[in-house]
Amino acid sequence: MLVKSIIAGLAGTALLATVAVAQTPTDKGDKMSPAATSPAPAASTSATSPTEFKGNWRASKVAGLSVYNDKNESVGSINDLLMDKSGTIKAVVIGVGGFLGVGEHLVAVPLDRVKFVSEPIAYTGASNGTGGTAKTNTTTGAAPAAAAKPNPWYPDHAVFNASKDELKAMPEFKYSTD
Repeated sequence: MLVKSIIAGLAGTALLATVAVAQTPTDKGDKMSPAATSPAPAASTSATSPTEFKGNWRASKVAGLSVYNDKNESVGSINDLLMDKSGTIKAVVIGVGGFLGVGEHLVAVPLDRVKFVSEPIAYTGASNGTGGTAKTNTTTGAAPAAAAKPNPWYPDHAVFNASKDELKAMPEFKYSTD
């Protein structure tokens, strides 16, 4: 039994070693290496530098963003982004109401009607303990200090000018299987 385990271990090690040896070395500036004299493969010509994407947002981070109206009232969150076959985003699916996704009303709104904002919401006024949306420092009653620098890869929140009731009155969006 022990001999079989040792043989299996040696065979696995030999297989891994052959994979490591078969890898092509990267060019380290050696003018005589084939990698330095042969043209780059076509796939590497389409590579882009990270700075080319500066100012773009990650779609994975946009899904889940809170949605507020023009009065800074929370009205829902972004559940999905809908795009055409060329990859252009056409609509935003907003989830309204519900609890943990149960009873949530989904509405699809055109992308051009949703505004994305990088700066956090500026809360004004004090919380009166009746469920207001203003955030204050509980020890001093003062507004919180300025937020940290916005993340360049995704917005802080989205703005869609409608109340929760107006969104719930819109036709419900359902994912079609047709």
